Amino acid sequence: MSLIKQILQSEKKPKEKVVLLVENVKKEKTLFGELMEILKTGSDVEKGTVAEVMKHVTKEKPKIAIPYINEMIEYINYKAPRVKWGIPESIGNMAQKFPKEVEKAVPKLFLNTKDKSTVVRWCAAFALSEIAINNSKLQKELIPKFVIMVKKEQNNGVKNVYLKAIKILEKK
Repeated sequence: MSLIKQILQSEKKPKEKVVLLVENVKKEKTLFGELMEILKTGSDVEKGTVAEVMKHVTKEKPKIAIPYINEMIEYINYKAPRVKWGIPESIGNMAQKFPKEVEKAVPKLFLNTKDKSTVVRWCAAFALSEIAINNSKLQKELIPKFVIMVKKEQNNGVKNVYLKAIKILEKK
């Protein structure tokens, strides 16, 4: 049994599993491929845990996930909320160093901006904002959409993500 599966099936608390998985994947980058396999074949709970691990790993080591970007994009709109949170945040984390590679996620991220969950909308806003800030080619297209999102969005936390991005982009 793989190390990832062993940790996921252990008796540890969910947060402890995430911490352990993050530590191991950061040390041994080939384990990211195993995370992707679980994202494809695991239960929704396992997929959610794996998506959360990906979010943490990509914050410090975004390069590890680049070979899997296309597969990750396929899960942006997955039905399980924890996946809809973790994958967009991972993509947002990758945008700073790999703006070109993540740009193909934009259409799917915009679908999540209409979700009823505030957390899902915030994660989509985060990823879209990071892509816009770091991808000069998409800025002209995204800024007007962000202005529309600010007018439509009811939640101030989500709205502020777009406003912050607009402010940064206006200075460029």
